[in-house]
Amino acid sequence: MRSFRVLLGVRVTAAVIAAVGAVAVLSYLSLRQGLDRQLDASLLNVATIQAAAVTDDPTGTMRFPEWELTPEEAASVRELNRYAQIWSADGESLVRGRYITDDLPLDSAALGRAASDELVWTRGTFQGRPIRALYYPLERLGELHTRHVLQVAAPMEERNRMLKSVGLLLLGILGTIGASTFAGSWWLAGKVVRPVDRIIDQAEGIARGGPSRKIDAYADTLEYQRLVQGLNDMLGRLSAALETQKRFAADASHELRTPLTALRGEIEVALRRDRTAEEYVKVLDSALEESERLSRLAEDLLTLTRSEAGVLKPHFRKVDLVDRINRTVSRLSNEAQEKGIELLGPGGSPVEASVDPDLFDRVVWNLLGNAVKFSPQGGRVEVHLVRTDGATLVEIADQGPGIPEDELKKIFERFYRTDESRTPGELESGTGLGLAIAQAIVELHHGSIKAENRPEGGALFRASLPHAAVGDAARSPK
Repeated sequence: MRSFRVLLGVRVTAAVIAAVGAVAVLSYLSLRQGLDRQLDASLLNVATIQAAAVTDDPTGTMRFPEWELTPEEAASVRELNRYAQIWSADGESLVRGRYITDDLPLDSAALGRAASDELVWTRGTFQGRPIRALYYPLERLGELHTRHVLQVAAPMEERNRMLKSVGLLLLGILGTIGASTFAGSWWLAGKVVRPVDRIIDQAEGIARGGPSRKIDAYADTLEYQRLVQGLNDMLGRLSAALETQKRFAADASHELRTPLTALRGEIEVALRRDRTAEEYVKVLDSALEESERLSRLAEDLLTLTRSEAGVLKPHFRKVDLVDRINRTVSRLSNEAQEKGIELLGPGGSPVEASVDPDLFDRVVWNLLGNAVKFSPQGGRVEVHLVRTDGATLVEIADQGPGIPEDELKKIFERFYRTDESRTPGELESGTGLGLAIAQAIVELHHGSIKAENRPEGGALFRASLPHAAVGDAARSPK
């Protein structure tokens, strides 16, 4: 696990150190270049003056004009001295300053280049001290000195000492800035993280007490409004999901308990005494009916669960919706006739659309069965197909009691009940999941389904299937 405070501190500190370090390096290099340029200019000035002085004698005799200092005095001011020595082109020492007892270090290559009338700067060590030297050709001051080269040198200790001091100072500044930046970043990250910690604490407390509460920490802070709002929205969805799950579990338990209780009671009654074959057949028929109801309920629950888990995948192919609906109408015709209900399928030309045929049949079966159940004797149930831009509408209208206005949005919930006069989604021995399954299947087809009340009475269920490949014009609703 990585700490946000450490990461922020390290990254900000690294960025600042890199920027300040780059400035420090550039400053150090600029200072060193400036000192070297100043030292070289000083050596050139001294060489020019010394060359003019040593070549002033018409006879060619060379002598350095020097201060009248004792050796002890010269040693005390040696940091200010400039060493001078004259060489022949062959590397022979001709004249050197009064206050140096040893020859300056000779660079043969530099001497050769200077003998060819070229100014040459070199570095070396003299008497254990670093020096900067200039080889100055004396040929340019007269023919008598064609083969003579003046070497002027200066100690570099002060220059090196200054660079070392500046380098240490820059390193100290860099370290101080780095430490201050890390400390500031650590503190700032703590201030940034503290609201998050507070929000997390509240979220954990809500998780222990249930998602019905809301997070109010820093809810009025602009930077954290999105986070708090997102968490509260998630808690709201969790709360709604938990309530739906609880209600679904309670309803499912109730729905399962009813047929199980009836099945058990009938079997217990049958076993109390010996009965005739006809009585046993009657009990077995009733038990078979209850077991079939249990099977349908289990199948419906499995369908909804697979749909919510994303396991139920439709297999699309182009079919004639008119033909599919008319087949379902034929399957329900006997039940409709028993109730004296007129069941009308869609007419007109074929209407083609890309759907899963089996799942589409189930939607139509559930919606038609619901309409047949709640239509009064002698009523009529109509199915229409309507073509719109990019979608095909399947409309099923009945002449039943309709749906209370405040129940229209809840009608597709699992096991939802309005009142005893109209219990949507069930046939005579239904499971109470018909409309919920219809909605789940339509949504798998990326469509929508809704219910509304007809002005002339009864309910209208409309399923929209988008991107339908529609053939000829469908019959418009009456």
